[in-house]
Amino acid sequence: MDVFAVILAGGMGVRFWPRSREKQPKQLLKIFGEKSLLQQTVERLDGLIEKDHIFVITTRIQKAAIREQIPDIPKENIIDEPFGKNTAASIGLASVIIQKKCPEAITVVLPADHLIRDIKEFQRTIKTAINFAEGNSALMTIGITPDKPETDYGYIQFDENFIDSNIHKVISFAEKPPLATAERFIQAGDFLWNSGIFIWSVEAISREIKKLMPELHSGLVEISASLGKPDYQSVLVKEFGQFRSTSIDYGVMENSDEVYLVKGDFDWSDVGSWDSVFDLSEKDSEKNVRKGKVYTEKTSNCLIHTPNKFSALIGVDNLIVIETPDSLLICDRDNAGDVKHVIDYLKMNEMKDLI
Repeated sequence: MDVFAVILAGGMGVRFWPRSREKQPKQLLKIFGEKSLLQQTVERLDGLIEKDHIFVITTRIQKAAIREQIPDIPKENIIDEPFGKNTAASIGLASVIIQKKCPEAITVVLPADHLIRDIKEFQRTIKTAINFAEGNSALMTIGITPDKPETDYGYIQFDENFIDSNIHKVISFAEKPPLATAERFIQAGDFLWNSGIFIWSVEAISREIKKLMPELHSGLVEISASLGKPDYQSVLVKEFGQFRSTSIDYGVMENSDEVYLVKGDFDWSDVGSWDSVFDLSEKDSEKNVRKGKVYTEKTSNCLIHTPNKFSALIGVDNLIVIETPDSLLICDRDNAGDVKHVIDYLKMNEMKDLI
């Protein structure tokens, strides 16, 4: 059995401004420890998938930085898209490239910017999904056992009857819910967090894209036919320009009858905002997370990242303070998700040097 990985690494991480920029996005930042989220994602696959079977799909503006961070991955395995068209197109492109190399391949698709510390349990769960996906038509995903009613995650409802070892049929997907709905999901007991991790054969995902997203499939057929030929880049640009921007969840997973899940009991976070970083980081005696020369007085529950200059916080609570050489963010932690609005403002006011 040939198993490949597809790491999705094209996002900008707009909620992580001002540290996250177009050329140095969230997945390339060292947020937890001395390795970036991308490097940790690749490292998490050690012993599970060979380095020459790991593919990374990204944007052209990020490709050079990604190659620099993961030099052990063959340079031809770093795939750059001409335009960002969401995950259905990204996964489709990577799938046809891998299918050309190995028509029987199983692929593990995973985001580059998640935090998973229990690698042993993560790999055990992935192996269970791979074994089920081999030789059948299943589209597998990992559902994370929730420990609280989280409003920043999507949910998956599953049939509680076992198909096989820890494998369940998926009933439905739910978008990020309001708190009251999230609480009902937890109480019901048949909902898990949607991890955004997928496992399937390239043949199975190609079949479901053909059935549910025929326009995308048609373009991917043209791209596949041009692989290794002089006109590949021109065909890629032409076809990508016509793709709709659609997620794989919305385009395929929510509409397919072949979706199954494995329960994941490992610690997991999609590190969706600076507030997530606060939650996942060690706190000092005042319940602050700090990096840099920082003075605090009567201050608690703050995330302070000011490595370039001395900072002092007095008499404040629940703040995010992020400093870079050219920008400063001060935000209430409860509004951490709204940091993405800064990017809209910068674009509207033609301040592209800060994006």
